[in-house]
Parts: sequence; structure tokens; C-alpha cells
Amino acid sequence: MKEILPLINHGHIHFGENKVQETIEKWSSIKFDFTHLQLHLVGKLQTNKVKYAVQIFDYIHSLDSLKLAEKISIEQKKFKRNIKIFIQINIGNEEQKNGIPISGAQEFYKKCINDFGLNIIGFMCLPPNTDNNSLYFSKMEKLISESKIKELSMGMSGDYMEALDFQSTFLRIGSSIFGKRV
Repeated sequence: MKEILPLINHGHIHFGENKVQETIEKWSSIKFDFTHLQLHLVGKLQTNKVKYAVQIFDYIHSLDSLKLAEKISIEQKKFKRNIKIFIQINIGNEEQKNGIPISGAQEFYKKCINDFGLNIIGFMCLPPNTDNNSLYFSKMEKLISESKIKELSMGMSGDYMEALDFQSTFLRIGSSIFGKRV
């Protein structure tokens, strides 16, 4: 984690991680020393890891089911936390990907707010592996414009410039900064 310290000392405060257990091991002491840091869970969150995730993450970008919404609600009350959450949209309707279909996004959002009291701040998507990400990014931009939600988590190292053209407010560009995961 020593490679992170120059970034922190330069003023960077937002960092994303994919795995809960790995984050706890890597960040617990750093977050204790730098309490202003904001950790983002950008990977899949399993319900059996929620109690740990709620304790270390400030943002969760991968809410993809009512079961997970309920578990987050319960656990954040226990730890007196108010995590900022993005609803994951399965923008390409891909069977192998998690997420809420875009057609059910508004209803899912209302249920998360009204039934579970979650702090939903945005939507997130991972478009299919194609050369036409603008098609999917434009659907997300339209979804945002039709809702009360203003934050949009989309765009990774290979397509973040394109995502910015469609109003993305949170980018996931770790491999361009730190290199590929080992």
C-alpha cells in the first residue's frame, strides 16, 4: 500500500476496490490514519459480506437486488452508517451480469428509499463488451435525466472519456493508474 501514500499526500481521497476482504486487509490501518478517505466498493457485494463492507466502505456501486438492499439497511443501522449507494443497472440485459433491468430501475429505486431507507445517490452500469458503449451510456444518461438521481457511475480505463460525454460523475479507472491486477 506504500504506492497509495503519494496519492493520499497529494490530496486524492477517493479509492475503489473490488473485494471486501482484500479491502479490509489493505485499508484498515490507512483509513484509521486518514479518516477523510472515501472507499468505494465497485465489485459485486455478496450478502454474507455486507456486515464487513458497511464498516469500511463509504460508497457501494453494486446494489443489484432487494435481498441485498435489505441486508445493507439492517447492517448500516447496526453500525450507525449511511453508505452512499449506486443501483447497478444491467444495461445490456446480459444473463451473465448482475443488475436491475433499466425498465425496473425507478421502481427499484423507490423501494430502496421507501422500504429500506437507503441513501441511493446514483446508478451504475457495466456495458457489454462491444465497440458501441455510447448506445448504453446514452440510455444511462436518459435514465438519470428522468429521475431525481444525479450521480452516474460508468466508464472504466478503456472508455471513461466516452462516459464523460454522457454525464458520468464517477469513473472507475484504477488499471490506468495502478496497472492491471496481479
